[in-house]
Amino acid sequence: MPLPQHSYAPDHGAVLAEVRKVRRAGVVRLRELDVPVLAALARELPREGGGLPGGPVEKVLRLAVSRLGGGTLQTAAEYSLGLAQGTRDWPSADRRRRAAQVYGVSVERFRKYHELMVLGQVAEEIVRAAGRPEPPLAAPASYDRVRAAHRVLDVRTRHRTVPVTVHVHSVDLLRDVDVVVSPSNTYFALPAPYKSSVSATLRRAGARRDPAGGLVEDRVHDELGEWTARHGAAGRAVLPGTVAVTSAGALDAQGVRRLYHVAVAVPRPESNDYDVQPADITRGVARVFALLGEEAGRYDPPLRSVCLPLFGAGRGGLTPLESFAALWPAVEAELVRGADWDIHFVVRRHAVADLLERLLARPAKPDGDEREQDSRTEHDKRAEPGERAEYEKADADGERR
Repeated sequence: MPLPQHSYAPDHGAVLAEVRKVRRAGVVRLRELDVPVLAALARELPREGGGLPGGPVEKVLRLAVSRLGGGTLQTAAEYSLGLAQGTRDWPSADRRRRAAQVYGVSVERFRKYHELMVLGQVAEEIVRAAGRPEPPLAAPASYDRVRAAHRVLDVRTRHRTVPVTVHVHSVDLLRDVDVVVSPSNTYFALPAPYKSSVSATLRRAGARRDPAGGLVEDRVHDELGEWTARHGAAGRAVLPGTVAVTSAGALDAQGVRRLYHVAVAVPRPESNDYDVQPADITRGVARVFALLGEEAGRYDPPLRSVCLPLFGAGRGGLTPLESFAALWPAVEAELVRGADWDIHFVVRRHAVADLLERLLARPAKPDGDEREQDSRTEHDKRAEPGERAEYEKADADGERR
């Protein structure tokens, strides 16, 4: 869908000023803002709006951002304006902080330098598209068919090929997976059940409710509190990488039998933020498999399947690539030693599933070719600009902790 065409281009300064207003207020308050230039463009949009969400002014912004070419620029613009999935109601300070993480700079440096550049590029796309007849500003390409929500990949380890399943949907839709792993903070304090993170979703799905939807038992929350009390950790932080075990609550009706809560998020004092370190993810996932080995034989049939999210690939500040690079060594170690686990991953976006599919499709190197294997790992870290841009664009808060 093209932006409306005008006989003259809107003034860049006027457009930039209005885009900055939107950044401060967020898209949830667009109706309260005086943005006459954006509103004039929005009035000439086709009614169907190209299938994009939001009102007319929001569609103008989304179309402009979609033309930024992906990578850090587009990702930072989406977070800055509240256009990224799950961020439209975030306070401006949280959106700015997340955009700063995309560039790996402090919030203050981002505010002074990067933010003006990012918003200026959004304004530039609006001006350029509104003032030229060709080419039109097209909406993001849509698929001509529904993409598969479950992908089974054949993954080659050192001596064998094993199936790995990637689920592309919310974690509460999982069926017949014995153990589902949930990221947690080091206090094992679950977020409110109405939030969108993996841990909040599992808390909500594990609660028992009456026929009218009223809460009868907050099963996962209560059992996690009992675990911390039993281990002397109530009200204090545990060591990152610690794993607490609870039942699946109401999820047992879907064939989920256990929840493993992995403490990877370390809260920052006097703030709403936290840090996630890759080493803590690796240690936590290794502990998951150790506990799975201890518990498996106590059940009939034994526990065998386990599903992992991408830890910290959201507000934790890690990209999906960084998160996967931290957890995969622990998974691969289990597969290489011959463990017969059925491995699953759950993500919310097909872009992230595409990334996992590319990473897991790479063949394992024989023992004698360690130098070449190391070189491949370094290549992954220094991914080609286009590939790296796609990795960073896949960062989602859909994969929020």
